[in-house]
Amino acid sequence: MTVLEETTGEPTGEPTDARGRVAELHEIRARAVAGPSEKATEAQHAKGKLTARERIELLLDPGSFQEVEQLRRHRATGFGLEAKKPYTDGVITGWGTVEGRTVFVYAHDFRIFGGALGEAHATKIHKIMDMAIAAGAPLVSLNDGAGARIQEGVSALAGYGGIFQRNTKASGVIPQISVMLGPCAGGAAYSPALTDFVFMVRETSQMFITGPDVVKAVTGEEITQNGLGGADVHAETSGVCHFAYDDEETCIAEVRYLLSLLPQNNRENPPRVESTDPVDRRSDVLLDLVPADGNRPYDMTKVIEEIVDDGEYLEVHERWARNIICALGRLDGQVVGIIANQPQVLAGVLDIEASEKAARFVQMCDAFNIPIVTFLDVPGFLPGVDQEHGGIIRHGAKLLYAYCNATVPRISLILRKAYGGAYIVMDSQSIGADLTYAWPTNEIAVMGAEGAANVIFRRQIASAEDPEAMRQKMVKEYKAELMHPYYAAERGLVDDVIDPAGTREVLIKSLAMLHTKHADLPSRKHGNPPQ
Repeated sequence: MTVLEETTGEPTGEPTDARGRVAELHEIRARAVAGPSEKATEAQHAKGKLTARERIELLLDPGSFQEVEQLRRHRATGFGLEAKKPYTDGVITGWGTVEGRTVFVYAHDFRIFGGALGEAHATKIHKIMDMAIAAGAPLVSLNDGAGARIQEGVSALAGYGGIFQRNTKASGVIPQISVMLGPCAGGAAYSPALTDFVFMVRETSQMFITGPDVVKAVTGEEITQNGLGGADVHAETSGVCHFAYDDEETCIAEVRYLLSLLPQNNRENPPRVESTDPVDRRSDVLLDLVPADGNRPYDMTKVIEEIVDDGEYLEVHERWARNIICALGRLDGQVVGIIANQPQVLAGVLDIEASEKAARFVQMCDAFNIPIVTFLDVPGFLPGVDQEHGGIIRHGAKLLYAYCNATVPRISLILRKAYGGAYIVMDSQSIGADLTYAWPTNEIAVMGAEGAANVIFRRQIASAEDPEAMRQKMVKEYKAELMHPYYAAERGLVDDVIDPAGTREVLIKSLAMLHTKHADLPSRKHGNPPQ
């Protein structure tokens, strides 16, 4: 047997037999698992943060983690690096299972070089990303690093380039989830931005390209790290973060839940589960949840809860662009992506942020074989100079492009209003929805009756003895002629007008029929979507 030197971890003497070699191996592994020191671990905990290995234990099924390149060490010299060569080089990589399904993971160890990325560190990440792509299994990154390792110069920066290239290669092939559990500054922030989902923890995680000091030096603005790039900022204002939680345990538990709703890769369907919620369960409460008066708001989340299995769903980007809802739920055990206007916020209009949010979600669902169900109650696009100058045309086109490009089963349901271009964009039959249903409260038209009457009958109203009475008469006439609930159905633009209470059964039976849908896009290298 041999003893390890305390500071370097190097053996002080050669073992004399195989048993000694094995004992030496166990000692080295124990040192690698323990990390740099108890003091470093205590410092991590004092910040309210778990260690990298504690995080991996929460993410993966007990005893399933298989580490890769645990004994890797950097080869850099200069600036004192040659005297400090810890095992793992500040990142733990490997694979395990979540609910029995393979998941690859890498986790920055902030206790070693502040989790900063060097050449060896990057090579380990490159390897595990390549393995995830080859195996066709999700990749989860547990981010807690100080950026590039300055002492290694351009070699560290090149390491990020390799990560970005692999993020792009894996996009739409395997699910990629970034969990922000500490700082992420500069170019390092672009890797999470390239992944499918970003999770953050309040107070302890931040993301920004230039930090508060640089912002102050360049613009004179003073701001804290959390004020500049904290979880709430990115969940509510920038839209960079999809999910934000108060603590790491809850955050990682939700990552596990999200993984249970996603397939392993783009060649598989999402996992189906047995549902105890009856297919033919009627929802008479829907008749009262949605007011017939199109000007009265209501909470669309209540409608979704009533229709999906057991009222359970996971909302994505819950606090950003709240006028549209994007969620993953199940219908008869089958995972579906739900896009719905939210009349409670801005009357459910489409604007720049809502269009971007929904477009990305549609693309994600299409990439991973998740059927899309769209609930419409949309009065149109948000008018205004800011919207027009901000590019609502090209941003709204992103949502249109995403729907038109999607080949998964697509069902749309018109609950109430569906006006103008927003109706077309929100997966109407004319852009390729497989099935379109409507409730008897639906109003499909170019615009609202009041606005339409003012345009069409402008002269009659202006010349009438009682203009207001004439206007009301024309509004009533327009509604009777063009906005009655069966106008679109009579012209084949809606497949059926259904009883709201039977919506769940109709959707489930429709999805069952569409389960074997196959659609091919024209041969091309890739499209050129609006930006």
